[in-house]
Amino acid sequence: MTDSRILFEYDNKIRSGEKIICGVDEAGRGPLAGDVYASAVIFREDVFIDGINDSKKISGKKREKLFDEIIQKSLTYCIAVASVSEIDSINILQASMLAMKRAVEGLSVVPDIVLVDGNKIPPDMPCRCECIVKGDTKSASIASASILAKVARDRYMKELSEKYPQYMFERHKGYPTKLHYEMLEKYGASDVHRKSFLKKFNAKHHDQK
Repeated sequence: MTDSRILFEYDNKIRSGEKIICGVDEAGRGPLAGDVYASAVIFREDVFIDGINDSKKISGKKREKLFDEIIQKSLTYCIAVASVSEIDSINILQASMLAMKRAVEGLSVVPDIVLVDGNKIPPDMPCRCECIVKGDTKSASIASASILAKVARDRYMKELSEKYPQYMFERHKGYPTKLHYEMLEKYGASDVHRKSFLKKFNAKHHDQK
């Protein structure tokens, strides 16, 4: 696993030319159900958090612990969403961009530059941005944003599992697993399922009737 210090050093190199840097990332582009989440994080220069890395490379228990520490040590942070209806209306890529834009706009401090994970910059951002491919493995700010977004979305899916227990969202978090498809076969789609994601499933299911 990448040493967390390398990620913080990466940010400090950028910070030498830009006073306030922000990392932004999203979680939940792939699931068949639920909102897409995004988070933006700004740290002071002297902050270090051991264990920071790409959220996908950290256990759920470790992410939960880091979530609290990131919030505690951040200068400012914001977690934002784009809804299922927005995903179905404008597509998941644009909804993810919208959630990231909302996260940056929700910060209490305006950054000098926003480091965006991936290769696309959300349109109409309120400040200068730079794309960083696989940024959650390079930048501490982006990695921290990925952790906040992932944990917040996982908590949200657990809440949905209480409202819709038949789908077992607490187990697959809405992702297209075998279990999730089995529950869709049995119960059909709920109002928190992304209808635009289920077109192929619905077509196949209809053909089998």
